[in-house]
Amino acid sequence: MRKILNAALASAAVAFAAPAFAQDAYPSKPVTILVPAAAGGPSDTVARLVAEAMTRDLGQQVLIENVGGAGGSLGAGQVAQATPDGYTLLLYHVATSTFGALYPELAYKPGEAFSSVGLVTDVPMTLVGRKDLEPADIGALMTWLKGDGAGATFGTAGVGAVSDLCGRLLTEASGVELTVVPYKGTGPAMTDLVGGQIDLMCDQTTNTANQIKAGEIKPYGVTTKEPIAILPDVPTLASSGLDGFEITAWHAIWAPTGTPEPIRQRLSASLQKALTDPVVIERFAGLGTVPVAAAQATPAALDERFQSEIERWSKLLADAGEK
Repeated sequence: MRKILNAALASAAVAFAAPAFAQDAYPSKPVTILVPAAAGGPSDTVARLVAEAMTRDLGQQVLIENVGGAGGSLGAGQVAQATPDGYTLLLYHVATSTFGALYPELAYKPGEAFSSVGLVTDVPMTLVGRKDLEPADIGALMTWLKGDGAGATFGTAGVGAVSDLCGRLLTEASGVELTVVPYKGTGPAMTDLVGGQIDLMCDQTTNTANQIKAGEIKPYGVTTKEPIAILPDVPTLASSGLDGFEITAWHAIWAPTGTPEPIRQRLSASLQKALTDPVVIERFAGLGTVPVAAAQATPAALDERFQSEIERWSKLLADAGEK
């Protein structure tokens, strides 16, 4: 009788221990972070830096896969439809919050298809012009846009890109329509801006800071609440009179909806540790940004940010006739 009881207790102990063991074993194979943008771009750079640090913490290789197309919505869709086991993740930026408004025919709803892991960084944006553009500051630029500069050309990386969203804010603030010139990326757009083929663009500091410092383009303002360290002499657009003109290329990590909570929390903890890595901090500084605080690299913080951004951009895109 005692042998039977002991066997039963042993079986029960194994049954109760199994879930904990499975949780502790994660990850047992490489993890893939899918970036729905081209290799070498700002999002890819951020992802690779974070992946290197998370690899050291998780004890498994964190790989990067680039899948572009349809403004990033195709690659994001692959993550939305992936098995929710913590081995396929998405890293992308604010444009993720525009997918529902821009592509209503998508097979998934961004606000429901992803399970938040945490925010990664807020990359500042800068409004810049060709170096020989007449207006000297943002006030003069707004006057120019309403007069001689009506129909000014504005380079973007395509509909829904962060550069495009910034342009829409400029249109909203100035009350005038810009002549939007879409490119396959902001790299080619910057080349044309430096060459004087277009008048204006708005892009991440990762693609503007060096050209500003070299005097190749003219800065009109940064889109953050406070001045930024990499461009201390460039004023904020808000301080120059453009109330509400705030946008950053915030990046985040998501998993597919249904990912077990212990795995999601493990990933969030790994992300938080990665963002304190001295190498990550130093490399981010070179991109003109900093990692978010630990309290922001959490599922709850990303949930709040993501939903508020979906509401913000859905309204703007709808008002502009995109929906």
